[in-house]
Amino acid sequence: MSAGNPGGLHAEAIGEFRRRKDEHFASGRGPVQGEALRQFRGLSYYAPDDSWALSAPLEAPQEQDAGEFTLETNTGQPRQMAFAGRVRLPLPGGEQSLSVFAPLGDTAPARVFIPFRDATSGPETYGAGRYLDAPVSRGPGGAALVQLDFNLAYHPYCAYGDGWTCPLPPAENRLRVVVRAGERLPQTPQ
Repeated sequence: MSAGNPGGLHAEAIGEFRRRKDEHFASGRGPVQGEALRQFRGLSYYAPDDSWALSAPLEAPQEQDAGEFTLETNTGQPRQMAFAGRVRLPLPGGEQSLSVFAPLGDTAPARVFIPFRDATSGPETYGAGRYLDAPVSRGPGGAALVQLDFNLAYHPYCAYGDGWTCPLPPAENRLRVVVRAGERLPQTPQ
């Protein structure tokens, strides 16, 4: 995967999204509290990279896979979600797929939830994984298309402190590649 254009409207939109998130965290309404909040100067991110903004058709679940899916969490309290299907992505090293989830009862979600891990999980990003909230658009004939922008990948709240229950990525959402896009740990390579 080649480096995308780091400038332009996409980079501006990513910058604005990150600025608003940092403001929200700095206000004390986010997961950063106490001494960490007093020292908070913003989250760490990889530079925006257009090559990590992808679109993929949403493959509907097979009949035997449809329905509720149990995601394990960091606290052991399972989280029930609807299995919305899979997306296949052309990534370095070959095509890989990710399972996609939606709130229970939402049969045509406007956004889907994608918890994932990749080769940066641990050394460069939160070890338990990161999340994407990806919009879904409808094409001709009602086909669903998922807009995955890894530049918007974020750490779950449990990365910042105790007291949060965070879904963990299922085994099939462990990418074998390095995804240097989105939120990263402080003091890690760009």
